[in-house]
Amino acid sequence: MAWNLSSDRPIFMQLIEIIQLSILSGKYAPGGKLPSVRDLAAEAAVNPNTMQKALAQLEKSGLVFSQRTSGRFITEDAAMIEELKSTLAKEKIEQFLESMKQLGYQKEEAVTLITEFLKGEPS
Repeated sequence: MAWNLSSDRPIFMQLIEIIQLSILSGKYAPGGKLPSVRDLAAEAAVNPNTMQKALAQLEKSGLVFSQRTSGRFITEDAAMIEELKSTLAKEKIEQFLESMKQLGYQKEEAVTLITEFLKGEPS
């Protein structure tokens, strides 16, 4: 997983997003065990306390849960995972449409461009 962290936003928020994407993309399977805080922190090159803060926030959301002495695991709630996936996809679509609007395209024109692009037709 790419840990491309920037200084423009809090690191722990970026860690949350990266771990969420790893879960949604299937890198971490529902019910699967997450690496330890120290392992994740080392992989991301961040302080373990920062990683702990991110994981605690993921626990609050219900996406991750702890089992005493066993570590942290991904929720087995497939509906929760699908709902998060759908929510994030809608946010990306909104961001894309806003970018297209700034370029002077209306929604319908953006959809036409996407359709042409997917068909392989030149624009």
